[in-house]
Formats: sequence, C-alpha cells, structure tokens
Amino acid sequence: MSPLPPPGAPMPHYVSTAPFDPMATEGMTAAQSRIHLASQKQLMWWKFKQHRLALASGIFLLAVYLMIVVVEFIAPYGLHTKNVDFIHAPPQRVHFFDNGKFVGPFVYGRSMSLDLDTLHRIYSDRPNDVQPIRFFCRGDPYKFWGLVSSDLHLVCPAVGGQMFLLGTDRLGRDVLSRILYGARISLTIGLIGITISFCLGIVIGGLAGYWGGIFDLIVQRLIEVLQSLPSLPLWMALAAIMPVTWSPIVIYFGITVILGIIDWTGLARAVRSKLLALREEDYVQAAQLMGASTPRVIGRHLVPGFMSHLIASATISIPGMILGETALSFLGLGLRPPITSWGILLTEAKSVSVIAFYPWLLFPIIPVVLVILAFNFLGDGLRDAADPYK
Repeated sequence: MSPLPPPGAPMPHYVSTAPFDPMATEGMTAAQSRIHLASQKQLMWWKFKQHRLALASGIFLLAVYLMIVVVEFIAPYGLHTKNVDFIHAPPQRVHFFDNGKFVGPFVYGRSMSLDLDTLHRIYSDRPNDVQPIRFFCRGDPYKFWGLVSSDLHLVCPAVGGQMFLLGTDRLGRDVLSRILYGARISLTIGLIGITISFCLGIVIGGLAGYWGGIFDLIVQRLIEVLQSLPSLPLWMALAAIMPVTWSPIVIYFGITVILGIIDWTGLARAVRSKLLALREEDYVQAAQLMGASTPRVIGRHLVPGFMSHLIASATISIPGMILGETALSFLGLGLRPPITSWGILLTEAKSVSVIAFYPWLLFPIIPVVLVILAFNFLGDGLRDAADPYK
C-alpha cells in the first residue's frame, strides 16, 4: 500500500492532463471506431449494402431510368417504323459463328412463305445470308426528345437487312424498339404519380396529425371512404370521364393525376400516425414556443424525423402506379395511341388466338414484372436501412 499523504498536502489524482480529443476512440477496435465515428447517412448506406438483392435492384432501376433518357439512340428502329414484308415475324436468334468460323454478332436473313391452308406467314432462315449487326451506326431518323434531329443508333441491322430480336407486331413494327419506347411512358408515370401522392399524403396527413380535432376526424373519414372503394373500378370510372377529344399528352397527365390522387391515402395515414407520436416531443414544443409556424414545424422538425420511412413507402408505391397504368391501358381506358406504353403493347395480345400463334407479343410483360420486383426489393432494403441500429 502506498503511504497516505501528509496532512495539508494535495490529494493525488489520476486524470490525464493531455488535451481532450472528442474524436478519440481509446479502447475500441478499428471496426468499432469506424462505426462510432460514422454519420447517420453512412450507417444507412452500410446497412443498405448488406441487402444484396436491394442493391442489385437499385442498380438495375438506375440503369433502366438512364436508358429511357436516350431511348431513341438505344432502340434499333423508330417507334412507328413499319416493315410490311415482315408482319408477325418471330424473334431472330443472334449468332457468333458461321460454319465454325467466328463472324461476330449476326443474324441470318429470312424468307417468307404463305401457308394456303391456314393463311399464316411462315418465316425460315437463309443460312447463306449472313447479316452482321452494326454498332454506333446510321439508321432510322428520329428527333431526340422531339427537339434534335439525328439518325445515330447504338445497334442497327445490316444494310438492307433485318434484325427483329423480339419479333414484330401486326403492322411489322419491331417489338423490342416499342418496348424501349414504352418504358419512357410507363416508368415516368410512376414517378410523377408518386410525387403527387407524396405531396398530398404529407400535407393532408401532416396537418391531420399535427392539428388533430375536427380536421383529423374529417380526414380519417375521407380516407376510409376512399379505401373502401375497389381500386380498379374507381380507376376505370375516373379514366372514362376524360373526353376522347383530348390530346394524348393531356390524357397522359390526366392518368398520372388520377393515379396520384387515389394513392395518397395510405401515405397520409402513415404520416399522421408518426406526427401524433412526435408532436409531443420536447424539441417540437421548443420550436412552438419560439414562434415557429405550423408549416415550419412540420416541414423542418417533424417530417425529416421519418423521411427514410417515407422514401421506403414511396418505392413500394411506385409499382402499384405502374400496374395501374398498365391495367387501364390494357382495358382501353388509359393511354391511347399514338402514345406507346407497356399496357398499350399488351393490348396486342388480348385474344387467345394471338397468344397461340404469336406468343412473342407477350414479351412486354417481362419488363413489367422485372421492374415491379426490383422496386419491391429496393423498398425492402430501404426499409431495413432506415433503422441502421437494428
């Protein structure tokens, strides 16, 4: 034992006299120190990266949305280009070797004959007609976003040849090119619709949760009425109200507004429940005592507290809007030609006989399924990343 200090002497202490470092992580491992010093955004990103399926879905959706920006360049044919000699032509296979010799990507030329018994066109490959696929080539002229004229394409058929990787429709139009053009309409409807739904849900649900009282009662009854109505008949009724004399672009925005107006109820309830729990917090009462207005309290102090939850909800709601547009257009009550969307493309495959003889007309359902699944997986990943401490 150390001897006691003499009477009147200062007591010894064991506090370090070194300058205080608030970022010091003494006694922690490197991994613990990295987590300790990370920001909220970094923690959310690390948690999101652990969800491999959500990360892959996010990359896929980013690539798809970047693709629709330059769809005129990517599509091998123009939107309305007709190949009257190749009506209902089946998909062509891409080959790399011809008679054991590497040629590069190419397709074989085709010849058409008519079956006099069934009156169906029969297409057969010509093995001696090798048609190399061209890249960064000149093809059908187009106007980029309706503004800049060009004819440069990423991929084109051989000069004087044909390349229908997903077949053609009843007018000889390339199905692959029309799917790419249709993606621009179907995918942007989901984004614009969720923006309208997002604004309505935050404003109405936020005011109902913050004010409460008679306003909250009215909003809840309105939400219950809207949610009790079956979605598809309600969409059909609202879409049927739009006059047939409207231009395609006006109908496009009309369908977008309809989908946004109908979809706000679920988000509004989620916002209301969050605000009911957060409005009694000390920081909210402090903002009120300092004279902050209601929009500032909601927008600056309350909504950011659960913005990650709102983003996850939005990514899960977008697929519903894409399916809504597809269903309305398939039923003939949504968008109409000359606008092209995935729903309009699927109207070509309404009858069983068409599906039996020309099954490639169902190919537009593949991007619909892939995009819906990708949004759902992305929403799951964002929902998990919203709370990185779990």
